[in-house]
Amino acid sequence: MDFHPKDLPIFKTYDLKDEKDASDAVNDMVDLGFSNRKEGFKVLMPKKTKLAKRIGFSITTGVNYGLRKKKEVCDIKYWTYHYDSEHYAMVLISNKVLEDLGF
Repeated sequence: MDFHPKDLPIFKTYDLKDEKDASDAVNDMVDLGFSNRKEGFKVLMPKKTKLAKRIGFSITTGVNYGLRKKKEVCDIKYWTYHYDSEHYAMVLISNKVLEDLGF
């Protein structure tokens, strides 16, 4: 990887506290779509390992399921990294947009 995910352009950031917030964020991301924009989405999760894993799993599976249900391309790349002392971050972006940006 020649870049860090924090360097990608972000359209919207979600600060999630639990899995209910994750479900709302997934619905919003799927409604906004990935293929019609030149930015990605950032999800901030609490730095509690079990909770972060559950939220991350909910986000990735929910986005894939939602995009398939809308019959949209599901070619989404994502990275998870340490954001700060209290959060993990996940960046999701369309693979086509990533290639267009030169990454």
